[in-house]
Amino acid sequence: MNALTIKDPADLLSFIGHTLGFWPQESLVCITLDKGKVGATLRIDLPRQPGTEVPFARTVSSYLTSDTSATSIVFALYTSTHCEPGQPKPHAATIAALTGVLAQNGIRIRDGIFVSDDAYSPYDSEPGQDIKLPISTTEYSRVNAEFIYRGSTIEATNRIILPTPTHQADHAAAVENRMNTIRSQAPYEATRQASQLWTGMLESNDFPTDEDCTTLIANFQFPHIRDRLMADIPGIDEPPQHILFALTEKAPEWSRVEWAQQLLLHAYTRTSPQHAAPILTTIGYINWWEGRGSKAHQYMQLALDTDPGYRFARLTDQMLGAGIIAGWNTNKNTAYKTRLDMP
Repeated sequence: MNALTIKDPADLLSFIGHTLGFWPQESLVCITLDKGKVGATLRIDLPRQPGTEVPFARTVSSYLTSDTSATSIVFALYTSTHCEPGQPKPHAATIAALTGVLAQNGIRIRDGIFVSDDAYSPYDSEPGQDIKLPISTTEYSRVNAEFIYRGSTIEATNRIILPTPTHQADHAAAVENRMNTIRSQAPYEATRQASQLWTGMLESNDFPTDEDCTTLIANFQFPHIRDRLMADIPGIDEPPQHILFALTEKAPEWSRVEWAQQLLLHAYTRTSPQHAAPILTTIGYINWWEGRGSKAHQYMQLALDTDPGYRFARLTDQMLGAGIIAGWNTNKNTAYKTRLDMP
């Protein structure tokens, strides 16, 4: 994909929307920069309680400094809180704290945008200045047009809406029958066959047959097979434990990772509630690999809604809650990102 250039605030907001896949609400979005090159993108909920600005800034800084090549950032602050005439922008104390904490780490804030429900303006404009532009102008930005041309869309919110499974009773019986067959095999042989089937799907351009979908869903019900199949996703020949925790030296084949997510969503439409948790958890895990922590959390919650006792979803959600970042996203050479430049 050819690099694009962000030239104005409308381009930057379009980039944020398409990178996240949704319009943020009550959020701070920061983008790291190194010599004009866009690095990591972080979205985090704004602090809700006064007096928490410094701890919040330290948390944000800890994420941003994981991009070791970052020298500066730009930010966009999204809030429904209105600017009062003659008063500083909302969350001014938060931005002031962040400025100080980042400066201690050798990172400066290059620019900021204040985004309300229907308009945007420079964050550092003087109180009383009215230089805001309608949000609708982002629809005509060059970056937005290019993303749309590439097939990208921006959802109104970050809420995940899953496709509706069909013929659940029939699919449940078929999966159970296939699971009985897998149990009758030696673990090594069952894992080998599962990996072979899954790798074939990942290397194909077509969605699998219903029969192969049934087998895939059945395979994911067994933790030792599930882990092997997850390690197959990025297309990296390194130890599985390094792949699962995103600690490989080689970058994933991100197009293959994205295709794996589409295959799993396709498989989800052929699951019943008792078999859905491993599929949803794996999709969430892929979102964690890609740096989409909030979406990963939603998938874990959806998995736990179908099976509250599914341990892998619960442990992964605890990892997300602890703020652990996938190792690939701490290195610009391996991180999942869109190539854009800033003048």
